[in-house]
Amino acid sequence: MIFSSIYVNDDAGRYPQAIQTAIAYLKDNDFVHMEPGVYEIQGKEIYAQVFDAETGAVPERRPEVHEKYVDVQFLASGREKLGFTPDTGTYEVDERIDERDLIFYKSVENEGFIEAVPGCYSIFFPADVHRPACASGEPMTVRKVVVKVAAALL
Repeated sequence: MIFSSIYVNDDAGRYPQAIQTAIAYLKDNDFVHMEPGVYEIQGKEIYAQVFDAETGAVPERRPEVHEKYVDVQFLASGREKLGFTPDTGTYEVDERIDERDLIFYKSVENEGFIEAVPGCYSIFFPADVHRPACASGEPMTVRKVVVKVAAALL
């Protein structure tokens, strides 16, 4: 897992090219004024999902993983808390949606949390369980962008 901001001068140039492409897309677009939807960046290998989400209490949000894609989750507006923990391979599956490359777990252990504000991005690899859209304070509507990067590109 990587957590950073598009506003810092970091070493994103050291990331794999596909991740650099995703971050460049985040830096180059005004998502607050963009219509919600799916935007292809590099066909089905790299694409962005722009949407509004309601944050909620941690127990209301399910921990999830993806097998085929890396998530580059970006917060365009609002505040959000995200949970994360390594996937130990021992968690009980609550629901599996293969066509969306999405596995929800019933529960996880040793979960940490990060607080995101506009400009922050989190990169979750297939080995990273994550729990997005948790409320940071009062629940609110946030504008999110999730750039899906095919793990095979890494």
